[in-house]
Amino acid sequence: MRLGVLDIGSNTGHLLVFDAHAGAAPLPAYSHKEPLRLAEHLGHDGNITEEGRDKLTAFVESSVTVAEDKGCEEIVGFATSAVRDAGNSQQVLDHVDEKSGVRIEVLSGEDEARLTFLAVRRWFGWSAGRLSVFDIGGGSLELAGGADEAPDVAYSVPLGAARLAREYFANGHPGEEDLRLLRKRIRAEIARDAGQLIRAGRPDKAAATSKTFRSLARICGAAAAGDGALVPRILPMKELVYWIPLLVSMDREELSVLPGVSPSRTHQIVPGALVAEACMDIFGLDELEICPWALREGVILERIDKIALVDGSLTGSAS
Repeated sequence: MRLGVLDIGSNTGHLLVFDAHAGAAPLPAYSHKEPLRLAEHLGHDGNITEEGRDKLTAFVESSVTVAEDKGCEEIVGFATSAVRDAGNSQQVLDHVDEKSGVRIEVLSGEDEARLTFLAVRRWFGWSAGRLSVFDIGGGSLELAGGADEAPDVAYSVPLGAARLAREYFANGHPGEEDLRLLRKRIRAEIARDAGQLIRAGRPDKAAATSKTFRSLARICGAAAAGDGALVPRILPMKELVYWIPLLVSMDREELSVLPGVSPSRTHQIVPGALVAEACMDIFGLDELEICPWALREGVILERIDKIALVDGSLTGSAS
């Protein structure tokens, strides 16, 4: 069965076409994405602007065409914090549905953390033992932990890299005092609910997902994406601490030539690095292992499981 997963994030709209079979890893078959920057299309009133709504609608319409061309039987659409936090999210999604025929589900922060945890658990398997999972998105940071496929703890805090960049870097590079206040805010917000994860027990493996963590790991010496998904990639705390002052001192042009950094995301590198450092410090982690699977894979894995339970149609064999 071929499924399309439509991920409407704070930075990017991404349609990923998967070949799906129960008991097998979802196999990516085609990718279609566009930098929507919905987090930057929130007006002062907290609503998604008309321009943002129209960009989202046009992207979903184009994704429907791509999904049909690639033979998808179903499109599963979901949106995260940029849409979740907007005051007019329902009206915007109604407009998208009317124009495209696709109903986008808004995930709660808890569901986002839970589904990301499911993907990471499936990737690393039971031998990973108790897992802690961290995911820095555009609008929020998701944290989850547990020893099973469903986490014991799953929650979200508003510390996404795009959100912090918009709030602290909108007028250019922040000064030393602004950076101190940003660091203080990040650590206070993570520490506020850290007991939820700490009480669940020290992890046997601590993992991270998302573009931000992958970029930071690459800067700190991890293998390039072209080396393949099966190559282990680590983000060491020691290397990250070394790099943060260097990143703070760089302008956007200098950041854009670093390995693993997209030119469109240079303004998010420093706030993302500060969030990553705070997570590792507050939870006492010397390193994070980068997982190539994240929320999209969690959504598709849960969908596969539900279909298989209902009618057994994804057995991987001819019927």
